[in-house]
Amino acid sequence: MSSRSLAKLLHPKSAGLQFLQTRCAKTAAAAVSAKQPRIKKFAIYRWDPEKKGDKPKLQTYEVDLNACGPMVLDALIKIKNEIDPTLTFRRSCREGICGSCAMNVAGGNTLACLCKIDTNTSKTTKIYPLPHMYVVKDLVPDMNNFYAQYRAIEPYLKKKNMTEADIGKKQYLQNMQDRAKLDGLYECILCACCSTSCPSYWWNSDKYLGPAVLMQAYRWMIDSRDDFTKERLAMMEDRFTVYRCHTIMNCTKACPKGLNPGKAIGEIKKMLALYNAKEAAKVAEKSSLSA
Repeated sequence: MSSRSLAKLLHPKSAGLQFLQTRCAKTAAAAVSAKQPRIKKFAIYRWDPEKKGDKPKLQTYEVDLNACGPMVLDALIKIKNEIDPTLTFRRSCREGICGSCAMNVAGGNTLACLCKIDTNTSKTTKIYPLPHMYVVKDLVPDMNNFYAQYRAIEPYLKKKNMTEADIGKKQYLQNMQDRAKLDGLYECILCACCSTSCPSYWWNSDKYLGPAVLMQAYRWMIDSRDDFTKERLAMMEDRFTVYRCHTIMNCTKACPKGLNPGKAIGEIKKMLALYNAKEAAKVAEKSSLSA
């Protein structure tokens, strides 16, 4: 190589040009690779009761993750809009607030809108409705029993010596300490992820209220503004309503909001123990007086 050619290569302008060419080539290569499709398979539970003889099955769909949002709900919406409009599931807020899109994804109960898609395209993601519940269609479970149990605990403020005419005429204030006791309880969105992950609820859902409903029952028991704590505890006085809980703690692990239903149930058991001791003392006192 001549000294003149070497000088051209070492010239700053030539070096800068070479750098730009190399960088443009790398950018172009990255753009080409980014356009390569990333096909992800989803095996989704399907069952249509309106089709005679139709049996539950898993149907596989392929979705390009490059053209899909990051969450499982994004994939389900894309499948319904672009591939199979017959796919049925519940969804509403898309922000983990309503609890509508609760389902079993990859073996765990969660909210589809909060569950990120596993980007490993070699693995198929399996999606089922919430376990051990009757299925209305596809990913839609029958929530009637769950809501009936929630209604049974009377999830609202109850005051004694109060008539219908008194409602709305007076504020019932709370100090900061009493208000803080409700943290970790009122945030429950009743998605039923915890209850349907509980083996005790699978076996006794007709009698055992389940983690979600019991946590809400506890929320009203400890509300300083409520006057019916004893009556609420009395409703729990049987072998099934609360005591079917064996502290397996699947409920706490499954909760997509990071709450702790297992702890709330434990607190109810403590309150019931104190309540039973007080009631037994009252009975003993009455019997001694009558004697």
